[in-house]
Amino acid sequence: VQLQASGGGMVQAGGSLRLSCAASGRTFSNYIMAWFRQAPGKEREFVAAISRSGGNTNYADFVKGRFTISRDNAKNTVYLQMNSLNAEDTAAYYCAIGSNWSRGPGQYDAWGQGTLVTVSS
Repeated sequence: VQLQASGGGMVQAGGSLRLSCAASGRTFSNYIMAWFRQAPGKEREFVAAISRSGGNTNYADFVKGRFTISRDNAKNTVYLQMNSLNAEDTAAYYCAIGSNWSRGPGQYDAWGQGTLVTVSS
């Protein structure tokens, strides 16, 4: 499987960005999709996950109410809409695909290349 993430960039605090991740090589709708992020000097951390149909979502506490994960199975794409960004959201954001409903990065077996989000205060 290949995952191609895009949409990162530089934004001012309070702004918004929408990340996309296009998948190929698997039947996309058969898999759980997630977003993780990794800031410099920190471990990769869970951001959000979405179920196969898109009917269930799970968010890290620090993004609840600000970020929204969604998917379009017809386009083999998962999205992360990020609003009210702050400097602590600065990180490389990675999409991931897996079979288990989990916040653990080890449960996901393929990753995108990462897209950098920089929030200036």
